[in-house]
Amino acid sequence: MEKILELIRKQRPNHQRELSDYLTLPSISSRSDQKEVMMQTAEMTRSMMVKSGLDDAAVYETPGHPVVMGSNRKKIEAPTLLIYGHYDVQPVDPLDEWETPPFQPDIRNNRLFARGSTDDKGQVHAHLKALEAIFSHTGELPLNVVVLVEGEEEIGSPNLVPFLNEHRDALNADLAVVSDTFMWAEGQPAIVCGLRGLLVMEISVTGPNRDLHSGFYGGAVANPIEILARMLAQVKDDNGRILIPGFLDSVTPLTEMERNQIAEIPFDEQEFLSGLSVEKGWGDPDFSILEKLWARPTFEINGLWGGFIDEGVKTVLPAKANAKITMRLVPDQNPQQIADAVSHFFHSIAPASVTVETKRISGGGPGIVIPTDTPAMLAASHALEATFGKRPYFSREGVSIPVVNDFREVLGIETLLIGLGLPDARPHSPNENLHLPTYHLGIEAMVRLYHQLATL
Repeated sequence: MEKILELIRKQRPNHQRELSDYLTLPSISSRSDQKEVMMQTAEMTRSMMVKSGLDDAAVYETPGHPVVMGSNRKKIEAPTLLIYGHYDVQPVDPLDEWETPPFQPDIRNNRLFARGSTDDKGQVHAHLKALEAIFSHTGELPLNVVVLVEGEEEIGSPNLVPFLNEHRDALNADLAVVSDTFMWAEGQPAIVCGLRGLLVMEISVTGPNRDLHSGFYGGAVANPIEILARMLAQVKDDNGRILIPGFLDSVTPLTEMERNQIAEIPFDEQEFLSGLSVEKGWGDPDFSILEKLWARPTFEINGLWGGFIDEGVKTVLPAKANAKITMRLVPDQNPQQIADAVSHFFHSIAPASVTVETKRISGGGPGIVIPTDTPAMLAASHALEATFGKRPYFSREGVSIPVVNDFREVLGIETLLIGLGLPDARPHSPNENLHLPTYHLGIEAMVRLYHQLATL
């Protein structure tokens, strides 16, 4: 083990150079004109897999962007670990807020700035370098490994579940590990044991058969924007509690032990709010900010539009208004049942003067809670503590990682969520960055993790 770790430390400059090369590829999956770049990035991912000892690594075409998969299954008695990540990245807008070009990696203050540095190329790269270090030193891996890296995570992974079903035998494993989450703080590792799910909907309100002159018709014909605003205002009470009938019925209350676990994690609510230039928090006062972020459902209006919004004035009574809605769901909330409840609610409160249409947008999934007392969780905890010198927190995140539920439903396996990004890594934002000392230690942590898991 020590010789492998020493090899990793000597290779740190090479690791940074290779990762920088990986980050120069603008693999933005939402861009239809990036097909060639996406294939180029997939091929580079495959090449890195081969160097890591996965001699059957290959690029698999899908109706969208390619999936890259490789394996090494030479330890007959050992367990099999599925390592998942994604090589696609978010768009870079607004470009003028980047201090350096997003696909020209730049190192400043021990951080590597580039789109995809933390989400998720840097974390994928850490796993591959850990495997490579073990394989190059010993000629084998301590356990069986399958690595799956897709190119559509940032657009909802529309082709992942069909791929999982089609390649179920090749993906057969005992456990998965995903590094697409975050450390609690620099030097303080965390293992995520809970994620909120996601439900996306669009609501449309239609009034007259065309836009109308507000002088001729205003006051006598319902304005769809006003009606939609009135309806949306009925979703919550003055404290932010969701009032949609049935929305909260299946929410499992936090146990006293769970609330105590969350309360034990050091979190400064005022510092959290001041960092956002917000004086006071929002939402159900019966719950702390962390409880609201990790274990309570949400109903958020992401966009609201209709009528005339260009420069100048147009005295119009619009024919239609629209809203984009996302809901973060907690375990035991069924996304389709919640979608049905939301749809029924808006239809039931709509006045006869308008027509309401609700539509569920594809993607998302249910919330997840992962047991923390399993042998795999304990192995991960030991590996992280041995590397960073601190016992990891078992935390939750309010975001959604649908692949965790996909692995549970399709492959029948649980997932370890071990992230190497820091909280200020700015994923999805300008100046995304990867803290290099954490990245380098993360490679060492994965080496320890693989050896720990091999003994289970």
